[in-house]
Amino acid sequence: MLDPNGTYWVGQMYAQYFLPESPAHATPLLLWHGGGLTGACWESTPDGRPGWLHYFVRRGWNTYMCDAAERGRSGYAPQVVWGAPLSQPAEAVFERFRIGRGLAGLEAGEVQVHAFAGGQFPVDAFDGLVRQLVPRWTHTDEVILAAYLSLLDRVGPSVVVCHSQGGMFGLTTAMRHPDKVRAVVALEPAAVPESAADQVYEVPTLIVLGDRIEGDARWPVMKTRIEAFARRHPCVELLCLPDLGVQGNSHMLMMDRNNLQVADLVHDWLSKTLR
Repeated sequence: MLDPNGTYWVGQMYAQYFLPESPAHATPLLLWHGGGLTGACWESTPDGRPGWLHYFVRRGWNTYMCDAAERGRSGYAPQVVWGAPLSQPAEAVFERFRIGRGLAGLEAGEVQVHAFAGGQFPVDAFDGLVRQLVPRWTHTDEVILAAYLSLLDRVGPSVVVCHSQGGMFGLTTAMRHPDKVRAVVALEPAAVPESAADQVYEVPTLIVLGDRIEGDARWPVMKTRIEAFARRHPCVELLCLPDLGVQGNSHMLMMDRNNLQVADLVHDWLSKTLR
């Protein structure tokens, strides 16, 4: 039974930071996750390999990993009427994250049969990704953005590395508060900010896209919007991994088998951009 009386704190966000003893970069780096996920997606891959959190700390970045407001360790107050949250079933994630098609069940054999041939996602450990999924709301964007902005106010101008739904938050924050964001790296942003013809966007931005987008039910439209955003704003660079000969990447670029190869590309771009 819930007690509706009293004072409840909402909109808080969990942030964990890792500071190398001798940092190689003056600019902090923030990791913002996607929808239905938490900061755990940056820690390690489902099959136990080091994730991007460890990669960037070892490369000398002061790194901040977040659970967005109302996700994971940030928690939420159920007494506040936000409505019922959404949850993603494993079958939907398997297809929406471009790991494979038409997953009939969660048995290991079925997952293997329905995975894309040559895919980079470690499909043997798909259940490890499913266990990371958390409920989310569809109308809390401004709450999440306010918490991210509060973190930037505390940490100072930073690099924002963001994924999927988090890409929209990173790009929007850079558009609204360019003084707080030194650069954005958006891994397959699920959306881009709408902007008027005279809207100024000047934060150096790298958008990274994986493979099999053209054959997907949703991603061709999303890619078209991303390309239009990049054309409107010359500071935005679009990096399509298949164009580099990097094949088979899923939506979960930071978890794929070649996640450190992709991280190298991001690190090199940041090093060139921020020097």
